[in-house]
Amino acid sequence: MGGVPEGHSGWTFLTNHARVLAAIADDPGTRIRDIAARCRLTERAVQKIISDLEQNGYLTHTRQGRSNRYRIEQGTILRHPADAGLTVAGLLAAFDQREKSHGTRPRQAAGQGSDGTVESPDDDSVTATKSVHAGRHRVKS
Repeated sequence: MGGVPEGHSGWTFLTNHARVLAAIADDPGTRIRDIAARCRLTERAVQKIISDLEQNGYLTHTRQGRSNRYRIEQGTILRHPADAGLTVAGLLAAFDQREKSHGTRPRQAAGQGSDGTVESPDDDSVTATKSVHAGRHRVKS
C-alpha cells in the first residue's frame, strides 16, 4: 500500500476525526485509501478513526459489493462538554460554510443536495437545513 504521508509538526485546529468525518460527508461512498490521501493520514489511522466514529454512534456503514457506503448520524451530539448541544450536522455545516465561501469543495458527493444537505437513498429523515444562531450552528430537520 502507499507510504506514510508527509508529517506535520505543531498543532492544528481540526482533529483527524473531524477531517475524516468531513471527507465522508463529501462522499459517503469514498474509499479508505482516498480518505487517507485527502486527510494526509495512513490507511490504518483512517480505519481506526472510522471504527471510533462507529463505536460512538457518529457513523454507520453498509456493504455495497466490495465497498462500503457510510451514513453520518447527523443528530449525534459532539462529545466535548464545551460543545454541549452542537451536533455533527452543525460541525459539518461549519465546514460547508467555509468551503462555500472559499470555493474549496472538491466535488459534490452523490446523495448530497446542491444546498449541502445529506440525503440518504433509503432514509430521507437524515436531510438537514443549516442555519446559524448566536454564533452556534444548529440544524433543523
